[in-house]
Amino acid sequence: MNTQPTLEKEGGNTGATGDSQQSDGSNGLKAGLKNRHLSMIAIGGVIGAGLFVGSGSGIAAAGPAILLSYALVGAMVVFVMRMLGEMAAARPSSGSFSAYADRALGRWAGFTIGWLYWFFWVVVLAVEATAGAKILEGWIPAVPQWGWALIVMVVLTATNLGSVASYGEFEFWFAGIKVVAISAFVVVGLLAVFGVLPGSDNPGAGFAHLTDTGGFFPMGAGAVLTGVLMVVFSFMGSEIVTLAAGESEDPQRAVTKATNSVIWRIGVFYLGSIFVVLTLLPWNDKSILEKGSYVAALDSIGIPHAGQIMNVIVLTAVLSCLNSGLYTASRMAFSLGQRGDAPKAFAKANKRGVPQAAILSSVVFGFVAVFFNYKWPDTVFAFLLNSSGAVALFVWLVICVTQLRMRGIILRESPEKLVVRMWLFPYLTWATIAMIVGVLGYMVYDGGSNREQVVLSLLVAALVLAIGLVKERIAKRAPQTELDQRV
Repeated sequence: MNTQPTLEKEGGNTGATGDSQQSDGSNGLKAGLKNRHLSMIAIGGVIGAGLFVGSGSGIAAAGPAILLSYALVGAMVVFVMRMLGEMAAARPSSGSFSAYADRALGRWAGFTIGWLYWFFWVVVLAVEATAGAKILEGWIPAVPQWGWALIVMVVLTATNLGSVASYGEFEFWFAGIKVVAISAFVVVGLLAVFGVLPGSDNPGAGFAHLTDTGGFFPMGAGAVLTGVLMVVFSFMGSEIVTLAAGESEDPQRAVTKATNSVIWRIGVFYLGSIFVVLTLLPWNDKSILEKGSYVAALDSIGIPHAGQIMNVIVLTAVLSCLNSGLYTASRMAFSLGQRGDAPKAFAKANKRGVPQAAILSSVVFGFVAVFFNYKWPDTVFAFLLNSSGAVALFVWLVICVTQLRMRGIILRESPEKLVVRMWLFPYLTWATIAMIVGVLGYMVYDGGSNREQVVLSLLVAALVLAIGLVKERIAKRAPQTELDQRV
């Protein structure tokens, strides 16, 4: 008989509520992530490859006003992370928001958002593997692009299969390189902006470039919303630390620290680095689109081999995203298995505390998606990409709605665990919901690929939801069926 488990049961099975040190060799994850791993996962989680690759298009579309786009989306992510941090600090779980939705909204909600999130990340695996393969093929053309994609996927699969500690160690160094690179870029760039960097080729115009080419809003104030659509998906990944916390020695401390630091992380890495680009170059400089915003900025300073330096950093960001994507997809599959919403094999961990079946199933789908990307890039893979495009916003929306209910549950059952609180509850929660719905609405209004992403993502979500509702109805009928059989 399939009954709905409580959040405590799910958390206990995953080792997330104080039993994380267990290792029974069958269904328990190990607490293999150290505090330094969690800290770097939290810091690096907000730095995706999209920041390096996609920022140039945003600048071209909105001009200096793209800073407001990043600020708006950044604020939305800060609020969502605060809500998620409140729930995760009180009830750490490998299923994170999916497990909380299961408890607060119903089995159907946890099932739907869990599988959508898994789908999102396995598609991301294919995107990032292809992006990394293009860079590597440029360096060593003797190996074909598909060969590099295969090599990258195999290596990171082996890393995740080894132990959670090996995932944490790889991510520690991947994220560390990203953090050091962007921090150095911001510092060096600011020195060049003010004309105090020795040997700089940049004229050091200060803040003049923010307004000297058509003003701060050269494309009109409405371009800020267009910019929001272009940058919103580069923020996906900040929630990974709440899943990883379930495999740490002190999950509550890790989640609290990550939640409290999200503001400065977004401020420095996103707003800080884009601000530097916009002050080093006029927003309409052709090199920003031709070379990429960061390469163009480095070239303006006179740093040699800027393109290759940035390729190394982008490759690191891609590998980091691949590493975390595989980890995240497998842990969500593990949690779904524990709640009876996925095959039972997904809920079993080996002697090393690794959910081997969940990892392999995720990477197999990722391999298939890579194949689709090479075989049918404009049809099958385009459908996969667009049908998962709006999932990030769906996840954030579910987190908000779940937190509205979970606050009362936590206060009623364990108020002492409410160590992280959402600001101005419930007003700011409702305001964040309105922001996310507004972005989705504007995507539909904007038309083109944005509308296609929302519509296809909604269709896939509706299909998964229908399966979840049918599954839940069958589970509710099971007790009566058993009774009838006894009679």
